[in-house]
Amino acid sequence: MNQKKVKTGWIKMKLSQIADINASSIKKDFWHSKIQYVDISSVGTGTLEQTTELELSEAPSRAKRLVKNGSIIMATVRPNRRSFYYFKNPDDKIVVSTGFAVVDARENTDSRFLYYLLSSKNFTDYLVSRAKGAAYPAVDAEVFKNAELVLPPLEYQQKTASILAAFDDLIENNSRRIKILEQTAQLIYKKWFVNFRFPGHEDVKSGEIPAGWRKSTIGDIMVFNYGKALKASERENGNVLVYGSSGVVGTHNKALVPAPGIVVGRKGNVGSVFWVSNDFYPIDTTFFITTDLSLLYCYFLFKNEHFISGDAAVPGLNRNHAYSKKIVAPQSQILRNFEKIVGPIFSEVNALNWQNLKLAKIRDFLLPKLIKGTVNIR
Repeated sequence: MNQKKVKTGWIKMKLSQIADINASSIKKDFWHSKIQYVDISSVGTGTLEQTTELELSEAPSRAKRLVKNGSIIMATVRPNRRSFYYFKNPDDKIVVSTGFAVVDARENTDSRFLYYLLSSKNFTDYLVSRAKGAAYPAVDAEVFKNAELVLPPLEYQQKTASILAAFDDLIENNSRRIKILEQTAQLIYKKWFVNFRFPGHEDVKSGEIPAGWRKSTIGDIMVFNYGKALKASERENGNVLVYGSSGVVGTHNKALVPAPGIVVGRKGNVGSVFWVSNDFYPIDTTFFITTDLSLLYCYFLFKNEHFISGDAAVPGLNRNHAYSKKIVAPQSQILRNFEKIVGPIFSEVNALNWQNLKLAKIRDFLLPKLIKGTVNIR
């Protein structure tokens, strides 16, 4: 995992020498009756999707670990999925699952630099190589404690962290804007198609299906098409986004499906839903949707449905189960009006998503060079 030669002024140390692992857990005298719980499913690669408010008395037994400013959490199960996050001034009610290792840098180690060091591909490879278990490969705290790292002087750590954090801060700001835009569009959808309060229909008796709308099923109005296998080793360098059930998993030089489109998780992250504004390549863990209706309408329809497997023995999204879902299909003119309002919102979302992808690509290019000291910082 480390360089064969250590640069002058750089020191090879074990993680346990520069950081505390799982230092703080909930005790009987915990001062809150409610917690903001972070489970494994809430954390992506450098992202925290949500926290769940729970009564402490009803929290799962794995809700144990506490975090503070600068804490790094890393999933100990399936480390190849690269689930980790860096906390900046977290709420003191936040409690994370014991499925995470919580790493807190000590004095003379920059916590953000340590985060970038631990989020590098080299460290992921180290964890994967030491994971035990076939179905749920996992690592324990000792694997983290015994990890050997090469640490530069503190000043270099701080400069490197500042450079990389600038990219992450921009990505985070864009992501907040995306969330607000999507929430705005979601509110419009619910007002029009759940509460039936679309323009010209605001004063009609609540609960009545609007005239001209028809009862139908998902199977009557759209098709769930299988994605196509495309191994990472088969992908060519390009700008076409490759989608799996967890979202973007890479890029390729050829698209399978023209834009716009909807991707639905078939295996893995079952029932996940993604809007795609550019030509794309959905792999075989997904479905992509074709329909004569408004795709934007269908996207929000899926976001408000909960798809589960129709067969407990075969985990995944069963097409026939999804097709049987009953819906009320709106009039075409209502859908066109919805597109006119929500379409521009999603154009802005698309622009911000592309900006984030470009920022992440530059950051990921710089990260290994900076943490190894192969580029000069002034």
